[in-house]
Amino acid sequence: MFATPAYAQAAGGAGGSAIMQFVPLILIFAIMYLLLIRPQQKKVKQHQKMVSELRRGDQIVTQGGIIAKVSKVKDENELEVEIADGTKVRVVRSTVAQVLSKTEPASEG
Repeated sequence: MFATPAYAQAAGGAGGSAIMQFVPLILIFAIMYLLLIRPQQKKVKQHQKMVSELRRGDQIVTQGGIIAKVSKVKDENELEVEIADGTKVRVVRSTVAQVLSKTEPASEG
């Protein structure tokens, strides 16, 4: 039937330099960086700043959804929070998801 073999054309059609072959890959990486990586880094920095500024009296929400009031800042990684009258628990600072209300720093006068 149709037994004619199809032969490839001459090798001159591939043209272009090696750098031009990597341009789409570089563009994909740049778009991924601008749309995914950079906003995530900003969000992490904002969270770290929020957590580092926690003080006694701040009302917070943990990642588990517990609304609590900071009663003591123990150390750089731990908080003591009051979730009900007389019920205090220790939580890791990084588990604070949101600060509902901030307390004003005490005046020095």
